[in-house]
Amino acid sequence: MNYSELAPPYIRAIAPYQPGKPIAELERELGISGIIKLASNENPLGASPLAIAAMHAAINDIARYPDGNGFELKSALSARYKIDPACIVLGNGSNDLLELAARAFLAPGDKALYAAHAFAVYALATQAVGATGISVPATKNFGHDLPAMLHAAVQQKVKMVFIANPNNPTGTFLSAAELLQFMRALPPNILVVLDEAYNEYLPENLRYDAVQWLAEFPNLLISRTFSKAYGLAGLRVGYALMQAEVADMLNRVRQPFNVNSVAQAAAVAALGDLDFVRQTCEMNQRGMAQVTQGFKKLGLEFIPSLGNFVCFKIANAHQSYRRLLELGIIVRPVANYDMPDYLRVSIGLESENEKFLSALAQVLFQFPINKEHKAATMR
Repeated sequence: MNYSELAPPYIRAIAPYQPGKPIAELERELGISGIIKLASNENPLGASPLAIAAMHAAINDIARYPDGNGFELKSALSARYKIDPACIVLGNGSNDLLELAARAFLAPGDKALYAAHAFAVYALATQAVGATGISVPATKNFGHDLPAMLHAAVQQKVKMVFIANPNNPTGTFLSAAELLQFMRALPPNILVVLDEAYNEYLPENLRYDAVQWLAEFPNLLISRTFSKAYGLAGLRVGYALMQAEVADMLNRVRQPFNVNSVAQAAAVAALGDLDFVRQTCEMNQRGMAQVTQGFKKLGLEFIPSLGNFVCFKIANAHQSYRRLLELGIIVRPVANYDMPDYLRVSIGLESENEKFLSALAQVLFQFPINKEHKAATMR
């Protein structure tokens, strides 16, 4: 008997999420060292020293179950965002919160909508509950087409809309004015999940306060994470802000201890370390300039990004990815996002960015797979 047939058809049809290749895996495969991983949008500065100290202190209590309600972390978030703790849900990373939203509000026969080239988990979370996912073409340089999404949401009678801002993997951005126009035109019975995992990387002139919008839009859920700018990816802790009645539904399907005690302690400390986040963002801006200027010198097209990563177009993308691996550089293929001609690279330390650009130049000009690019840039 094939026991996989006992699972519902919509589960059997899921293509599992593929994370960035770990350093240890590449070491085992190729027997090389000195590998640089620029595939998973991690913080190259590591974690806040305050968060690390809080982790060490929390270890003494790991024989106890964590606080299932996350009182200390919710209190810190409540003070930061001036929002009632009842409006906050904690998650095992923001991925957990995206899935909780789908589990709480979607069922077989329902529809959820998202943009093409948007974060893969939207489609996975939708399919995992037996709902139908609708992908709206991205007609503006790989970014969200909000008018088209609004039209599709109304016409298709969807129950949920996922929006990433900035978007992963493309790094594209929607202004506050665009988002507000969309929210005000959308029927209030459609829940909007606004994924702001890369919110901290926005420059000051583009930042907006979506938390204030919750008073106007009870159908809005904002998800954020400590995995990126705060440098706690290995601990898996995120949070979502929403109306209390929406939070109540997510808490009904949430695992009782979904955020461990060490993660909670680290997140509280990280939230208060504003200097570390500022240093992270400044380093990212410098690194983004370094990498994109390098692309220009190499004659490569790229998608302007407001995250801590950037997608670039390259001939023979899959083979180029493999060649970079052989040179000890891990980037991210994005063919599964319908972008077969692109690779995504995370912004690293200055030295890591330099090594990536040097390896990329070798791939472009020394390997036969990219001889056409070499000829084009020498004209």
